[in-house]
Amino acid sequence: MNFKQNNKQGGKFNRVKTDNKKVCVVGAGHWGKNHIRTLNSLNALGGIVDINQDVLLSFKDNYPEAKFYTSMEEALEDNFDGFTVATPVETHFEIAKMIIEHNHHVLVEKPITLNTTDAIILNELSKKNSVNLMVGHVLLFHPAFRKIKNMVQNGIIGDLQYIYSNRLNLGTIRTEENVFWSLAPHDISLFQLLTESFPKKVTSRGTHILQDGIHDSTITTLEYPNNVMGHIFVSWLHPFKEHRFVVVGSKGMIRFEDSQKEKPLIFYDKGVDWEAGKPIPRNGPTNIIQYDNMLPLTLELQYFVDHLDGKPVDISNGQDAIEVMKILESATASLLATD
Repeated sequence: MNFKQNNKQGGKFNRVKTDNKKVCVVGAGHWGKNHIRTLNSLNALGGIVDINQDVLLSFKDNYPEAKFYTSMEEALEDNFDGFTVATPVETHFEIAKMIIEHNHHVLVEKPITLNTTDAIILNELSKKNSVNLMVGHVLLFHPAFRKIKNMVQNGIIGDLQYIYSNRLNLGTIRTEENVFWSLAPHDISLFQLLTESFPKKVTSRGTHILQDGIHDSTITTLEYPNNVMGHIFVSWLHPFKEHRFVVVGSKGMIRFEDSQKEKPLIFYDKGVDWEAGKPIPRNGPTNIIQYDNMLPLTLELQYFVDHLDGKPVDISNGQDAIEVMKILESATASLLATD
């Protein structure tokens, strides 16, 4: 993943003027409505596509300047600068392929497709047609994670050693994908951001209680070069909500609690010092780290709109999506091998 250009800017994204760029949102459901609202706030909403006429009618009063369509063919006849796709994952490939083949930039929600082969096809098509392909790994734009990346890159925690993420809740239960495919793409993309490498080995274990063959909880271990380890624990069958992200280094540690109201980002001056050949725990001060209070989706869509002129995207592009897909498939192979 290529994040270096943006890291030199301290992980911040500048607000851009979007008056002349218009984006059409495909899918006006649970997450699509957030695309609609956010693009409208950026003055970049051009149209909405949904096969359900009643859903479209529910948006017309609040977005009178937008155009409304029940089919992709209709929407593609108009000259939008780009499209976002927030439909069920099994439809992503065909819709994104159609958009790219009509020479439009596109942002596809995660996971980009249901397999790596389709992700590679979309990426190659985007290059052939000279359009940008982005995937909705929205946490890559979260100001807290940009701050964490900046701290790691500047050596504040020393050498990166270990990362873990817990993403747990009694939440939306999918029938077409397991919990790892539903929730873990966020964390995989963050692990890729921080390690700037690809795991040498992926091992995953889980349980499928509610639906045969569709895992409700998984614990996945990722082994990266330079002895960096990570684990991802995801579950939609859990008694309380927990979104915890921890980064451990040789000189300090970082914790981010996204599920807490204050969403604290904390630096711990903790570690292990060696004295006379013996490991001695070091317990230094704990500090709250300040970060920008901006919504990740706003920053993500702002970035997409800013690149509708054809400038290459460095964050969450097609190649990044392929890496995440490969890790998802490796974890799935490991899960199936033990079922």
